[in-house]
Amino acid sequence: MSSPDPHRRFLAVLFGGMGVLHFAAPSGFDEIVPRALPGRARFYTLASGGAELVVAGLLMSPRTRGWGSVAAVALLVAVFPANVQMALDSRDASPLRHAVALGRLPLQGVLIAQAVGAGRR
Repeated sequence: MSSPDPHRRFLAVLFGGMGVLHFAAPSGFDEIVPRALPGRARFYTLASGGAELVVAGLLMSPRTRGWGSVAAVALLVAVFPANVQMALDSRDASPLRHAVALGRLPLQGVLIAQAVGAGRR
């Protein structure tokens, strides 16, 4: 197996780390699940955490990196509403927390571009 390029490795570590956090400390993720979604927030937290772990694994193997790239883009688009919810909920929070929440919105686009590129390299 060839070594993954640094961008793909970064994404795999990011998705893997966030996936683990979804299981280790789920309450913070539960809070940003958009309230318009049916069912319990915990379901979405655990499902997205599991999806992040799968994406991390797919990105690490040269044989599955193309699928990993597609899955990463799909997941980043799917969780974007949670980032919007976080930004909306942070309006009355400290300026730093609100700035971080707002900063996550354009960061999602950067991560999507990285994920697209990871499938091409």
